[in-house]
Amino acid sequence: MPADHPRIADHKVGVLLLNLGTPDATDYWSMRRYLHEFLSDARVIETPKIIWWFVLNLIVLTTRPSKSGALYDKIWDREANDSPLRVISKSQAAQLQARLDDERVVVDFGMRYGNPSTEAGIRRLKEQGCDRILFVPLYPQYSATTTATANDKAFEALMQMRWQPAVRTAPAYFDDDAYVEALAGSITEEIGKLDFEPELVVTSYHGMPMSYLLAGDPYHCQCFKTSRLVAEKLGWGKDRVKVSFQSRFGPEEWLKPYTDELLEELPGKGIRKIAVVAPAFSVDCLETLEELAITGREQFMEAGGTDYAYLPCLNDSPRGMDVIEAVVRRELGGWI
Repeated sequence: MPADHPRIADHKVGVLLLNLGTPDATDYWSMRRYLHEFLSDARVIETPKIIWWFVLNLIVLTTRPSKSGALYDKIWDREANDSPLRVISKSQAAQLQARLDDERVVVDFGMRYGNPSTEAGIRRLKEQGCDRILFVPLYPQYSATTTATANDKAFEALMQMRWQPAVRTAPAYFDDDAYVEALAGSITEEIGKLDFEPELVVTSYHGMPMSYLLAGDPYHCQCFKTSRLVAEKLGWGKDRVKVSFQSRFGPEEWLKPYTDELLEELPGKGIRKIAVVAPAFSVDCLETLEELAITGREQFMEAGGTDYAYLPCLNDSPRGMDVIEAVVRRELGGWI
């Protein structure tokens, strides 16, 4: 090549782990920026744009940032001065890089909302010579509100590039043997650490409006299948596991049963010892560490429960990394 020819990067393969996102801090303005980006996503809120603009800007963003900031403050990682989701996501990327142990592969992570952004992750991979990139949305069950919008953001970044990398997107893995095995093993291990035997295990999934299901979103069915497969793997009967849905927002009807209502009803039905697990989350975050581990416990105990345990997500544990590695190795077939 001529001496003045621009440097040509090595041909490498990138892996970009994608998750929902997190605010940069718990103060009002950090929370407002994050919530504005999150709640402006048409995949998440399908209310007509004109109506939602007024609701979001005149009501939600004036009151919600302070309330959400107070909740995030409860679970903030003081040592790292960061959110648990970002801390664990960073660890997942680093561990996957070490596990793949291939100089042809570069692993990074990005967030749909907040930092590090998906676009920044793609550009970092390109700068390191990646002309092929695998996008891995870390949502076991597919939903337009999670998997689809994560991919949307990645494609949006590609639209701004003159020289795009070739890309693949990893599919949902709600019934993948590696995932079911890891989740069953984690539940068994965590229950073994308790000083009581749960009468019921509640598998709490992030909820969505019922209208999304009726419009064709497969999430509801995939959640139930995950719970069924895990129960079968554990050799449990149907009365040992209960599916519920959490985190509803606004007046619209969401997927039922609602987790908070279920937790308040169970003691009255004679079930006073339970464990709760969140199979829809690959990383512990506000919805698990605060909504389930703290508020959920309070709701259950105040209703008459005697023993309550929140079982952590797979996170960056060896089992969790086994799942991510299995999915990534399979989807990189033909590229490495």
